[in-house]
Amino acid sequence: MNRRNTLITLLLSFVAGFLTKSVLDERNLSPEKTLEIAKETFNKSGPISGSWIYMTPETLEKNGLNYAVYRGGITRHIDGKNVEAVFFADVNTGAIIEVENFN
Repeated sequence: MNRRNTLITLLLSFVAGFLTKSVLDERNLSPEKTLEIAKETFNKSGPISGSWIYMTPETLEKNGLNYAVYRGGITRHIDGKNVEAVFFADVNTGAIIEVENFN
């Protein structure tokens, strides 16, 4: 009887952990939605000609804090040249945390 109770407890703990992880993962925005938010943000300061985003979240350390972010990029056509900016966006909100310009 004791072994049976232990087995049931372990099984229920595993199921509860799996369900909790599933719920927490759903809180993250999809990479596609994050890219859509970033494009809307960058479009406010001028048209964009291209964009991309990595599908796997990364960790970004900024000002002593760690953020779960997606890395992406936006391309603009300025003065006959393609200018790319790499951005890091929060996986939960889509907010742009950092932008790195390449000229």
